[in-house]
Amino acid sequence: MSDNILIKVNDLKKHYREGTIHALDGVDMEISRGEVIVIIGPSGSGKSTFLRSLNLLELPTSGEIIFDGEDINAPHVNINKHRQKMGMVFQHFNLFPNMTVLRNMTLGPQKLLHKSKEDAEKKARELLERVGLSDRADAYPSQLSGGQKQRIAIVRALCMEPDVMLFDEPTSALDPEMVGEVLDVMKELAHEGMTMVVVTHEMGFAREVGSRVVFMDGGKIIEEGTPADIFDHPKSDRLKNFLAKVL
Repeated sequence: MSDNILIKVNDLKKHYREGTIHALDGVDMEISRGEVIVIIGPSGSGKSTFLRSLNLLELPTSGEIIFDGEDINAPHVNINKHRQKMGMVFQHFNLFPNMTVLRNMTLGPQKLLHKSKEDAEKKARELLERVGLSDRADAYPSQLSGGQKQRIAIVRALCMEPDVMLFDEPTSALDPEMVGEVLDVMKELAHEGMTMVVVTHEMGFAREVGSRVVFMDGGKIIEEGTPADIFDHPKSDRLKNFLAKVL
């Protein structure tokens, strides 16, 4: 495997209900360091199942996920060690409501990376400054807007110094006027060279930021290519029909 390939997925399958539902039906993908992969497709197409399989929040039925040279879907792999290298941002923030923003951000680095309180807080405050929320360090999640919570969720993941960031529809639970502030943080990350896999309905983001856009339907990759390939020159009727509805 090339040193530049961070994640290689081979024939990934996820079946439910004794094999009657194929949420993933033989997905192959290579993700290189520094790439921004944007996954689009209709609801129920397998996008989120694929993303959640990358760090085994969904356990695949079969197939390989080779992350940094090791098949993390193999038995006896220390998945928690690998998850520390995969930042995950969900639709619904998943912040601890009983902890301040700063504690939300420093808990993982102190417990899992064994950082000192001082080092963890220094890094957290730098990241808060970067996303324009340095004044919210002592606030609790209930005191934040949805957009602020999602920006905190992103920088909390960054505190763990991950090799890749996984985003599962990070703006879908937000009010429309808050979407931009979250996408701006993601764009900045992409420009800095962070490897990202993003499931989203934001086609403007896919076109502007994606190094590769992947269209999924029925648990399969139907088409993939540059944003220009996908949005300006779609080949399959299925993709053309999808774009006609969302653009």
